[in-house]
Amino acid sequence: MIGTWHGLVIDCRDPKRLASFYEAVLGYVRVNDWDDWVVIGISADRPGIAFQQIENYVAPTWPDPSIPTQMHLDVRVDDIPTAFDQAAALGATLLSKNHEGCWVLADPEGHPFCLVTM
Repeated sequence: MIGTWHGLVIDCRDPKRLASFYEAVLGYVRVNDWDDWVVIGISADRPGIAFQQIENYVAPTWPDPSIPTQMHLDVRVDDIPTAFDQAAALGATLLSKNHEGCWVLADPEGHPFCLVTM
């Protein structure tokens, strides 16, 4: 082993707004908070998700590959329609219902993420 996983960094326009969205979706807390960089996680000593401000950020165009997704989060839930309603109230939008066990949503800045029950 060379090292251990420390975190995932997501490019965005507004790190504070996007961190707030994922804090509500995942039940995480804010562990670092600067103007252009915000980190959320279970705690400061565990791997987290960082949101990095990018001046000329352009949202992915999923499923059109002209601006690739490059990565996405899968969020396991008990009931997809209920979880979708909650995520939509936070600013998520529905992109696709791939099948019964997976719905693809976009976060408030256009990054795809999946609600899954599998």
